[in-house]
Amino acid sequence: MVAIGVLAAIVISISGRNKPGAANGGPVTIVKGVIGSEKQAFFSDSEVQSTFRSHGFDVRVDTAGSRQIATSTDLSKYDFAFPAGVPAAVKIRKDRKTNKSYEPFYTPIVVASFKPVAELLAQNGAAKNQGSYYTLDIGAFEALVAQNKRWSDLPSNTTYPASKSILITSTDVRTSNSAAMYLAIASYVANHNNIVQDQAQADAVLPGLEPLFLRQGFAETSSEGPFNDYLSIGIGKTPMVLIYESQFVARAAARDGSITKDMVLMYPSPGLLSKHTLVPLDQNGDQVGQLLQGDSKLQGLEIKYGFRTSNAAQFKQFASSHGVNLPDALSNVIDPPTYEVLEYMISTIEKKIGGQ
Repeated sequence: MVAIGVLAAIVISISGRNKPGAANGGPVTIVKGVIGSEKQAFFSDSEVQSTFRSHGFDVRVDTAGSRQIATSTDLSKYDFAFPAGVPAAVKIRKDRKTNKSYEPFYTPIVVASFKPVAELLAQNGAAKNQGSYYTLDIGAFEALVAQNKRWSDLPSNTTYPASKSILITSTDVRTSNSAAMYLAIASYVANHNNIVQDQAQADAVLPGLEPLFLRQGFAETSSEGPFNDYLSIGIGKTPMVLIYESQFVARAAARDGSITKDMVLMYPSPGLLSKHTLVPLDQNGDQVGQLLQGDSKLQGLEIKYGFRTSNAAQFKQFASSHGVNLPDALSNVIDPPTYEVLEYMISTIEKKIGGQ
């Protein structure tokens, strides 16, 4: 009887150590995900890892472009997929035959620039100074690109007389969500302020949109690359770079000196929100999605990395406390085309890139 009692105690002890969220520091469940690279710093954060472990999970992630996650990544190795935008998530849900997903945070697509450049665009009717940030008139900007204008062509340009073409540096539209969202915004404007709904409409607007990407030359697969060039090399190489607002806010919050006083954010008008959407591929992935969306500690850490959550007041306080004054809400926000239409436009541009 004594032996049976000891054995029962051992079994109870072991089951307690293996229970998710057990406070005794026992084994936890490994959960694997594939994410957009813009979230890698968040998932690598020690506090984020510790919070997941307190719930019984050791969350490990690989990175890939959002389009790659949706089209070419072997998702059988993962418990969740976490692209940066809704179109890719819709494709994943459709392929995996699931309607479940989580949108724990989002961030606007923005253009990081410099005051001399922003003011120059404002003087030429393509931007507007809103005090602590600028808005960028995408229609007026597209017109400058269509005319193949160079910075030195702009009248009264004494602040940035560079001879390079007026372009926004983006990531590779063939792989990256941020570039795909840029295409979505530009196509909306080119389609007379309507979302492109089919291939016929796409064919009509694409000739005017292709220069936005083809004239850039080499484009990186992750927004971290051009953003780091913007921070380290500056206005000479990257006067305008397409990024996520979260990247700028997170770097400002780091207080490492990389965000200088002459750096500004420009909000495209119309604008678009990148809704980071987690698609669970099994029960463990589903629990990670629930935690990211509902755990208050994780939500606070999401804001620490510049993402907007359902707690708008907390985000505003965090950003302003680090010297970044942003619009509380964007009034002229559109939705991207469906996955199929967006994929058609990307594939068409991809063929042109391959033929260069």
